[in-house]
Amino acid sequence: MPTELRPRNRRGLPKDVSKTVATEVRLREMVLGGEFHPGEAVSENVLGDRLGVSRTPLRLALCKLEYEGLLNVLPEGGFVVRQFTLADIYDSIELRGVLEGTAARLAAERLENPSELRRLEQLADRMDVIVNSKELTLASFADYVDLNASFHEEWLELAKSPTLEKSMEELYALPFTAPSAFIRTHSNLPEAKEIMFLAQDHHRQILEAIRHREGTRAESLAREHSRLARRKLRLALDNVDIMKKLPGASLIKFPHTF
Repeated sequence: MPTELRPRNRRGLPKDVSKTVATEVRLREMVLGGEFHPGEAVSENVLGDRLGVSRTPLRLALCKLEYEGLLNVLPEGGFVVRQFTLADIYDSIELRGVLEGTAARLAAERLENPSELRRLEQLADRMDVIVNSKELTLASFADYVDLNASFHEEWLELAKSPTLEKSMEELYALPFTAPSAFIRTHSNLPEAKEIMFLAQDHHRQILEAIRHREGTRAESLAREHSRLARRKLRLALDNVDIMKKLPGASLIKFPHTF
């Protein structure tokens, strides 16, 4: 049946497409939420019955999670939940720094008009208000998480590189790698405010480097900024309560020292 003639849901998407997306979202939540053990084979029949979906959307969702790196394909067929070592996570954070650094450099080099920075400036101003407030509430912390994610997306867009955007999208799909991966779980830590101050200072410096078309400086700052994730990971590893709340924590293989 032609795409335009398929039944559509309220969002205007073909029903088979929306079903696949919904299955993908739920399956990702299950994997990151610890409903599967690392190395556990995923039974399509059992999972299909549990989610109430047919083979096609389920298989597409499984392939998407395999593409993102949350599942591995077995040699004999089927899928197994992937396990991450701390080295895997550190490598992902390092790669994020390389790509975001490249994005910041390209944004500086390809800036055509200062007006292009208006959105980035607005986001930075709104984060300033939160970071400099006397009290950090749960609501304001949640706002900061969203603003931080938007800030990173905006500077990536300023790089004007679809190829780079695609690479970042794939990397962000991995647990522990996106800019806000650890922020949500650290709201009650004494170090939370200090880290936010430092991160916001980085944001401001990156913005100014892009404004003045200082590509090399912007790249260096962005790479340094990404390394804050390593500090947040160390804090998480030292706090059992945080690790329980961290999406994907069950997928980490810890050395015997932890």
